Amino acid sequence: MKTILFQGDSITDCSRNRDSAPNMPAHLGYGYPNLVSAQLLYEHAEDMYRCINKGISGNRVVDLYARWKIDALNFSPNLISILIGVNDVWHEANQNGVESDRFELVYRMLLEWTKKVLPEVKLIIMEPFALPSDVVAGEFMPEVKLRAEIAKKLAGEFDAVFLPLQEKLDAAARRNSNSYWLWDGVHPTPAGHRLIADAWLEAAKPLLKD
Repeated sequence: MKTILFQGDSITDCSRNRDSAPNMPAHLGYGYPNLVSAQLLYEHAEDMYRCINKGISGNRVVDLYARWKIDALNFSPNLISILIGVNDVWHEANQNGVESDRFELVYRMLLEWTKKVLPEVKLIIMEPFALPSDVVAGEFMPEVKLRAEIAKKLAGEFDAVFLPLQEKLDAAARRNSNSYWLWDGVHPTPAGHRLIADAWLEAAKPLLKD
């Protein structure tokens, strides 16, 4: 059995049912983890994938680190997908964000810990993203971009697949409005989740061959 773990914040959580079993629709939530898992479970029925969603709405990288043992390492996943960073910016409105240098420090600690416990694990580090909106204004976009650059840097350091998403969303926004893809500038619509899922499946192809 191959275990794929999706980790992150509300963009990953998507109202998942905490009491439901892996692979079940309620467990996976309504977003990209569900779409990705549906495709994998259909195409790789013989491989017995176990798809787990442990995203939690509102999480910052420090929250991820605090629960990493029980919500990641203890599952001994074959592949871990991580999308984190936007709340580290957003929560600064309430004076509880995570500054970029501390974001990098904690994210690196998390990845070092992961590689020490699970040296063979494969990693997908997803780029945090946003699109301008009533909520996303001022310094929001530059700060998200800064954390995206850190995520890309860490992916290179830890032999992870980096999944760029900002350029894909920028291109999509030329087809229709920003809110068509991210309804508030951060959280994906159905079309936005489809875009992310397709990008994820393409990026994961070399990791799923073994």
